[in-house]
Amino acid sequence: MRIGIFVVAGLFPGQEPGRVLADAVEWIVAAEEAGFDDAWIAEHHFMSYGVCPSAQTLAAVAIGRTTRIGLGTAVSVLSTQHPVALAEQAAMLHHLSGGRFTLGVGRGGPWVDLEVFGTGLDRYESGFAESLDLLLDALSGGSVAADGRFFRFREVAMVPPARLRPVVACTSEATVRLAAARDLPMLLGLHIGDADKAALVKGYGPAGAGHVAAGLAYVADSTAGAARELRAAMPAWLGPGLAGYLPLDDRPRRIRDAGEYVDLLTRIHPVGSAAHCAETLLRTAESTGIERFILLVEGLGEHERTLENIRRFGAEVLPLLR
Repeated sequence: MRIGIFVVAGLFPGQEPGRVLADAVEWIVAAEEAGFDDAWIAEHHFMSYGVCPSAQTLAAVAIGRTTRIGLGTAVSVLSTQHPVALAEQAAMLHHLSGGRFTLGVGRGGPWVDLEVFGTGLDRYESGFAESLDLLLDALSGGSVAADGRFFRFREVAMVPPARLRPVVACTSEATVRLAAARDLPMLLGLHIGDADKAALVKGYGPAGAGHVAAGLAYVADSTAGAARELRAAMPAWLGPGLAGYLPLDDRPRRIRDAGEYVDLLTRIHPVGSAAHCAETLLRTAESTGIERFILLVEGLGEHERTLENIRRFGAEVLPLLR
């Protein structure tokens, strides 16, 4: 089993974005010291849900501060950037980290980001497969060219070259089929439980390996106490944070109730005593076949308490899983 932290860099009330980003680097350093295997970083734009607009940049800083822990993006949004430019950044991180970097990519959503960055709704709705295939070509260790609907250019050499196998965020059966056809591992979100994760893994097929599941994690003296603390802290972040997703057009969208969402997360993820956290992860692994997890540890919204959560999870839960 491989366990990492999932860094969203959420902005809680009264916090400064620059301070949150600096704190996030300290969480990654602490995770390495605590024995975690990985730290994966989220990308968000124009919202308080997450104040890191470039997961690759934060990963580069963390690479310079660490020596062992794996770094990943969860995810780099492929619909708002050029696949070859992203491949160049990933190749740099691969080489600079000594092979510790994993690129996670996703389609993203129909948000205003598409307008700001000029990629548009059409590429989001119809161009993900082409973007992903171009990214894979660019990460195949040689040259790359394109003659498609959204990308067309002459052959160029990738410098520096790198061979990388991205992970693909999957929230729909169509994306699952896309990842499976290319033999790319899935990244499954923290918003779904074991049954839904198992269904997506089954839909992927038996050949899949290396899938990753995101979750929420907080270890405390009691399971009830841990859930109660998160229910008191997280809605102040999630309420305005989730409302920050601005649609590009007038399509309707459902905004989650923050309190109900926290209730769900505390029920289905490793939140509670050390024994309960370990049992929850082992149960998920058994029912889904997934053995790689990235855990959001910043749910209390305070830097020192996040560090304490990381250290305590490393000291009390990780030994139970190994």
